[in-house]
Amino acid sequence: MPYFRVKEDTSSPEYTGDIDAAHKWKLPGVFECPGCGATWGDNSIAYPSVDLTPIATKADFEEARAEPIEEYERLCGLVRPYLPPGAMLEPGTALGPLVGKAQGRFGPLVSPYPWWLLVERTALEKLQAEGVRGLKGCRTQLRFRQRSPPELLELELVVTGRAHPDCLPPNPKPPCPRCSRRGLRLPDNLLLDLSTLPKHLDVFRLEDFSTVIVCTERFVEACRSLGLKGVSFHPLRAKSQG
Repeated sequence: MPYFRVKEDTSSPEYTGDIDAAHKWKLPGVFECPGCGATWGDNSIAYPSVDLTPIATKADFEEARAEPIEEYERLCGLVRPYLPPGAMLEPGTALGPLVGKAQGRFGPLVSPYPWWLLVERTALEKLQAEGVRGLKGCRTQLRFRQRSPPELLELELVVTGRAHPDCLPPNPKPPCPRCSRRGLRLPDNLLLDLSTLPKHLDVFRLEDFSTVIVCTERFVEACRSLGLKGVSFHPLRAKSQG
């Protein structure tokens, strides 16, 4: 099955939309991890369906910052009961709806950053009717300047699938056993490990390069047949190990 990377469509002047927003809550980054020494965080993984309002200390999740790993692990423990099944956490993980401002004209599909994928509600319903799998639209809290603004939902993407070792440096270091940092640079010619890709999803986020959103040919064909624009699709190679 062919796979594609989803990116913003920058070739058309038709869409002028701009979004200035961030997720309502986030986990802190890690400060000087005792396992690898790194200070880091990555907000590309997001779970916009998560509601942290029941947590009395939810203010601890409002400020982007780095904390000692013990504090990061404590906060992970607080949010885990509110996560979708199988959710993967990393330092900097974004939680809750997108909150902020939006203006301009948007297409049915919107990807202002490579790791965000938003969709108009009507477009989402059409894709679901076409049998596209893995679509979970979450409400945003975006304030628009124009009258009759679009209803943009953020897709909550499952984190799964990895790059094939052939496109990575030889003998890479294993992830840090404490903070899980990999420290790998996204390959220029990304090759997917076919054995790790899900069979039940048509759009998802890579586990080891979470800024990359991958979709199947089914997703691409559905978007094209429905005339849904706003993003571009870039073919990815995939092969099994061995």
